[in-house]
Amino acid sequence: MIVRRARKAEIPALARIAADSYRAAFAGILERRALESRDAAFFAERFASVWRRLRVATGAGRPVGFSLVTRRHLDMLFVDPGFVGRGAGRALLREAESRGTCTLECFRDNAQARRFYELAGWRLVRSYERDFIGRARAFVLYEKTSGP
Repeated sequence: MIVRRARKAEIPALARIAADSYRAAFAGILERRALESRDAAFFAERFASVWRRLRVATGAGRPVGFSLVTRRHLDMLFVDPGFVGRGAGRALLREAESRGTCTLECFRDNAQARRFYELAGWRLVRSYERDFIGRARAFVLYEKTSGP
């Protein structure tokens, strides 16, 4: 799996990955209206201003996942649902860690993501609620420090 900087021309493909991943990962966490609000057009608009910070995992000659880091915080890590379990997520996480990424947040009830981060050595710091798509949602914060 190769991880590299995103190209502006890849925004539509990455937006589709984000929308598909969102529906697959959060179907049991968010209600239908909230899921529908995060479609490919929503992500394409968001990525238009941050695409230089996106990193892309490629497989089979095309983007299969991406990450977005802001000030050492992992904002997003999504993998095309058809490529989950093939190493793209691990490669993206390792690349983000190599750039000093040390915090991330995910839904408290996203057991698959939590297991993934914990197996990679991330430590749960706290649970909390915050507003997200119009209502209070339960989240967890993880951190990872370098060293032994």
